[in-house]
Amino acid sequence: MIVLDSIYGEHTVEGVLEELIVSKPVQRLKGIHQGGASYLVNEKWDVTRFDHSIGVMLLIKALGGSLEEQIAGLLHDVSHTAFSHVIDFVLDCKDEDYHEKIYDQVIMESEIPFILREYGYDCKVIFQSKWELLEQPAPELCADRVDYTLRDMYQYGHITRESVNEFLDHVIIINGRMYLDSIESAEWFVKTYYSEVIDFFMNPLNIYGYDILAKTLKVALAKKLISLDDLLSTDEEVMSLLNFTEDHEVQNLLKRIHGNVKVKEDQVEYDIHRKNKMRLIDPSVIQGTQLVRASSLSEKVKKMGIEAYKKASKGMYLKVISD
Repeated sequence: MIVLDSIYGEHTVEGVLEELIVSKPVQRLKGIHQGGASYLVNEKWDVTRFDHSIGVMLLIKALGGSLEEQIAGLLHDVSHTAFSHVIDFVLDCKDEDYHEKIYDQVIMESEIPFILREYGYDCKVIFQSKWELLEQPAPELCADRVDYTLRDMYQYGHITRESVNEFLDHVIIINGRMYLDSIESAEWFVKTYYSEVIDFFMNPLNIYGYDILAKTLKVALAKKLISLDDLLSTDEEVMSLLNFTEDHEVQNLLKRIHGNVKVKEDQVEYDIHRKNKMRLIDPSVIQGTQLVRASSLSEKVKKMGIEAYKKASKGMYLKVISD
């Protein structure tokens, strides 16, 4: 199998990775948008969980990660429901981790364990090991956090392929973890990351889409028009279920989700106030033989972190101009 990725280029994939990629759980991710409701209010916001999962796998490979960690990277998002993190607002999951709570169930009820056993892999080793390239607690770097940042910001025109490659050239691996070898690369990534989690995730239009879609799903679930199991399909399949209901409340909410909505930030006369999960970044940089947090080396990084914390703590207040 030839995989052509917008960031990491062309790669040959074979064996267990190839079989996993063509499996139903991974293929389903082609129909799950990374930005949740974002594509419903801006069709250009169209990165999928499949794009991201392939990217994480390829990034781990490029960084020297084992085949087992590449498998874990490929599969890390298979339990995301339709509309990704929108479900966390529906179910009031403050840590935005509903997909993690159902991960084992989704994996074990699929063909994935059979595929892994066929190639001699122990499911427990893959899914219960601590893969340190794949995941790290904030504010450090990890393949998951780095890929979704670079992918969205490149896809939406905020950074270039050249700047991505230059940044990746400054990533170093120490004891299986991602660090940086220059403060300039840390400053670039911190700025790019906050463009993602503050400017994009908290974009007023994005906040609006999440809010109205979460309300729609909450109503539909409460009235048993859809079930949580239905959300283990794709975005479009769930939208079809919602569109076919004759419930006036659901239909009225759906009519408010479209690409011509006009909203603006307004802390006084606001219609919606929403907070996202706090996401901060402060990668460690190698200095001689020591790893030092970027904020201790750069006033720029320190200021960006303070500003991001303030914005995330406050949340987004927005006024609907027209919907």
